[in-house]
Amino acid sequence: MFGRRKKNGSAEDATDAAGEDETFLDGTDADEGGTAAEAGGGRRVNLPPAPRPDGPWDSTEVSKPDDGRVDLGGMFVPGVEGMELRVEVAGDAIVAATVVLRDSAVQLQAFAAPKNEGIWGEVREEIATGITQQGGIIDEVEGPLGWELRAQVPVQLPDGTGGVQLVRFVGVDGPRWFLRGVISGQGAVQPETAGLLEQVFRDTVIVRGEGPMAPRDPIVLKLPNDAQMVPEGVQQEEQEGSRFSGGMGQLQRGPEITEVR
Repeated sequence: MFGRRKKNGSAEDATDAAGEDETFLDGTDADEGGTAAEAGGGRRVNLPPAPRPDGPWDSTEVSKPDDGRVDLGGMFVPGVEGMELRVEVAGDAIVAATVVLRDSAVQLQAFAAPKNEGIWGEVREEIATGITQQGGIIDEVEGPLGWELRAQVPVQLPDGTGGVQLVRFVGVDGPRWFLRGVISGQGAVQPETAGLLEQVFRDTVIVRGEGPMAPRDPIVLKLPNDAQMVPEGVQQEEQEGSRFSGGMGQLQRGPEITEVR
C-alpha cells in the first residue's frame, strides 16, 4: 500500500507510521544515563565508507534491481507480503519511503554524500544532539545493521501527559550516497523482532545517478506507475526540526497513493 505525505524538510513520520498501536513509556521511567553526543567529546572524523557485504546496494552492484522490489526511481524498495509503502514529499519532491509491516515500520531516506568519506558518524551526532536538546535520551549501540542510535523521544500522550516513544536510527554509507532508516513501533521497542524490516533496509538498492549533487541533498524518488491516489485529508501542525532528526518535526499529510501488495 502506498501512502503519500507532506514533509517540512525533516524526515520524521516513521515514528508514527505503524498506526495507532504505538508503544509509549511513561517519561518518569526514562534512563538517566549519558548521551552519545556527550560521550563523543568532540566532532567525529568522517572515515571512508565501510564494506557492505550484505547491502544496502548501489545500483551498479545489482544486475536486476527491480527483481522483487518496488521502483521508486532513486530507490528500489524490497516488496514484502502484507506491507504498506508510504512515500513522503518535501515541496514537490518525493524524498522518503516508509515500509509499514504489522506493528512496526522503517522509514528509508537516501542522501548524496562525498565521494571518499562517509557521513553516518556525523549524522548520528547531529541526531543525538537534536533529541537530547528536547529532553530525550540516546544510546549508541552496535546493532545488526552496524552502529545505530536507540532513542527515547519525548511525546505527548493521548491523555495530555508526557511520555517517550522508542525509535531506532540506522544508517549505512555507500558510494556517494548515505541511506538512513528510522525504525519505529515494536521493531524499536523489541529490536529482536525487527529482523524483516532490517532485511528490507539491507536489500534496498540506491540509484544515485552521475549528476552533481551537494552532500546531504536528498535523492529524489518517484511514484510507481501503477500507484493509485486516495485522499486522506488529515493535517498536522508543522514544527521545526533537523532534516535528519526523524521524530522531531510533525509532517503535514497530503493525499495518499495506495497499492496493496
